[in-house]
Amino acid sequence: MCSSPIFEGVATALITPFDESGIDFGALEKIIERQIGSGVSALVAAGTTGEGSTLTRGEYRELIRFSAKIINKRVPLIAGAGSNDTKKAAEAAKDACDCGADALLLVTPYYNKCTQRGLIRHYAEIAGAAKLPFIAYNVPARTGMEIAPETAGKIAAMKYAAGIKDAGGNLAKTLKTVACCQAKMPLYSGSDDLIVPTLSVGGKGVISVLSNVAPEKAVLLCELFNKGKTREAAEMQAALLPLTEALFCEVNPIPVKAAMSYIGACKNIVRAPLTPLSANGEKKLKAAMKALL
Repeated sequence: MCSSPIFEGVATALITPFDESGIDFGALEKIIERQIGSGVSALVAAGTTGEGSTLTRGEYRELIRFSAKIINKRVPLIAGAGSNDTKKAAEAAKDACDCGADALLLVTPYYNKCTQRGLIRHYAEIAGAAKLPFIAYNVPARTGMEIAPETAGKIAAMKYAAGIKDAGGNLAKTLKTVACCQAKMPLYSGSDDLIVPTLSVGGKGVISVLSNVAPEKAVLLCELFNKGKTREAAEMQAALLPLTEALFCEVNPIPVKAAMSYIGACKNIVRAPLTPLSANGEKKLKAAMKALL
């Protein structure tokens, strides 16, 4: 349990821009500056949206080091360091620490999965190795396992626990998770279509894909809710739904990488096994962007 939250409001789950030779650091710098200028509260590098699973160890270290340098402590830098191998996750976490990250985002083990007891041990070992605050990431649609609300409560009591990112899509379980954590660590929405509902049951913000494309709108949405303007926030959430849905019309980060290329932020390059957005996806995404941006 950390004494204060890493952030409240919006943390953008950054894309990693690529060119034909590797990471496009020039594009990344511009993306980071736009995000900070738009008022986001934190930035996440090398997560799912950042294609962290396809980065070499050298690229990962370069990405975190470069991002930390450009951010220069203006907002917290959260590094994705999850793995289905506890030892590898601990090594990535130590790399992130060495390269200037302020905190970690740790997805649950996937494929081989584990028991809830194993999950607690997994997080404890990684946190002990890196000694950085961490946000546990619950995304059962991708990993095949979930962080049970009762397990979240046990994680909340750990020394370096600093939050849970909930992309489970089940508001009843979200509410139960908040209750089990007993305010020991914050919960963040991991679903852009459930930001307001998550805030309404005690969430403290969102780790967002949408905010790559529309950071000001994501920030405003959270601000409206936190100022007590719940009706306006709900209306804005509904208005953003076509764009949110379009950004997930195919596997993330395929659509958001395409969207960022449409606004000139990067090249539309994703790494295998991902493939570029389909023609039908492009049509839907461009229509949503034209209507809302």
